[in-house]
Amino acid sequence: MLRSIEQKIESLFEGVFGRAFRTHVQPVELARKLAKEMDDGKTVSISRVYVPNEYSVYLARPDREQFSSYEESLVDELQQYLAEHARREQYALLSSPRVLLETDDDLAVGEFGIATRIARVGGRRAEEPVPEAAVPGATMIYRPRVPQPTQAATPEELGVEREVVTLSVDGRRYEVSKRRTLIGRSKDCDIQIDDASASRKHAELRQEGTAYWVVDLDSTNGLEVNGLRTQRAKLDHGDKITIGATEIAFRRDLA
Repeated sequence: MLRSIEQKIESLFEGVFGRAFRTHVQPVELARKLAKEMDDGKTVSISRVYVPNEYSVYLARPDREQFSSYEESLVDELQQYLAEHARREQYALLSSPRVLLETDDDLAVGEFGIATRIARVGGRRAEEPVPEAAVPGATMIYRPRVPQPTQAATPEELGVEREVVTLSVDGRRYEVSKRRTLIGRSKDCDIQIDDASASRKHAELRQEGTAYWVVDLDSTNGLEVNGLRTQRAKLDHGDKITIGATEIAFRRDLA
């Protein structure tokens, strides 16, 4: 069923959305192809199926540069995605998946390569024979396909539920629909809070890849996430953001 959903998403992305986003490599493409490389790199041992735990992703310079503002967050998300994929497929890993982004000037915009290997963790004793640590194998190069005209599909037709991200402030619920949502006392903010201890432009909710971060905008009184003072924090479903005397609830729900 998951394979079917992924194929539908791939078809939609390369069709309806392909014309808009075909210029640069997109995070969703990297995630999908990394999972494919994990599946293709399976090695069967006595009672386990081992998969690569190190993934080198080669990008054209312009594609690498577009991730510069959130590369660390993107790498973290890709590693989490691979770990979850391995758990779902019951694969064995010698360590948590590691993703390395590299620049390759021989690649054109929209192209990327992936090389994988099984890297043995230093000092680890295995309970059964595992594949020897290997040098990176052949690098798989992925090139953008020419998008074919297609009709728009709804999430229901895809078999995928839509995620709704919201911030709740003083009983009011705001749906997040922008990559950057400004929070503060000013009327110019996307979410205005009536709190004298809040700065006019106090904080910003940012979508970076599939993750959401709250960032303090050099406010006078700072902000807290789950009671801990912070300048920048990655948010999970149910986290509480505190600005002055105002508490904001962050949620990610399926529509």
